[in-house]
Amino acid sequence: MKKLLLIGGGGHCKSIIDSLNQSTEYDIIGILDTPNKLGTLISGIKVIGVDSEMQSWFDKGIGFAFIALGSTGDTQLRKKLYNKARLVGFEFPVIQDSTAVVSKQANIGEGTFIGKGAIINAAVQIGKNAIINSGAIVEHDSTIGDYCHLAPGATLSGNVKVGNHTHVGTNATVIQGIEIGEQSIIGAGSVVIRKIRSGFVAYGNPCKEVERE
Repeated sequence: MKKLLLIGGGGHCKSIIDSLNQSTEYDIIGILDTPNKLGTLISGIKVIGVDSEMQSWFDKGIGFAFIALGSTGDTQLRKKLYNKARLVGFEFPVIQDSTAVVSKQANIGEGTFIGKGAIINAAVQIGKNAIINSGAIVEHDSTIGDYCHLAPGATLSGNVKVGNHTHVGTNATVIQGIEIGEQSIIGAGSVVIRKIRSGFVAYGNPCKEVERE
């Protein structure tokens, strides 16, 4: 089994651990988190160090890492941790829950998590370090950028484009052919029927833009 280090604890980390426990490919060595969590257990996995110790664990022969920190609109810490671990030399797998359905024609970037019951259809492109959460649907020919988070139950119809660092909320629906810009937030339960510009919060049915503060 390949030795894997998780970076960042919390609720999202529990989902990742649960998916990894269904597989025999990776052996979770432990979790790196903040000093106040040292020695605690997250779903049976121990917090064995802090983020600044990445290099020492890599030097011990741990070749794989995964960013287990979730995001609800601010992805900068995920990006910072990913870039730091990448510079150290860690490789980042795609972690896919055994219940997810992913087309063999889809292209998934490194470090992306695909949760329980998610569906990713043909010719979909997903960037690096994204989160496709439980029950999310990404239909054919759609493109999802780096560090995006599709929250549980989000549904994207065919040929949708979502820019880097964008969050699509729980049970939001995006109709076919729509483009959503970078660093935007789509509110939970929203119905997106027109283009959403970069850097905006948008919510409602139909979805309307509001400038981010």
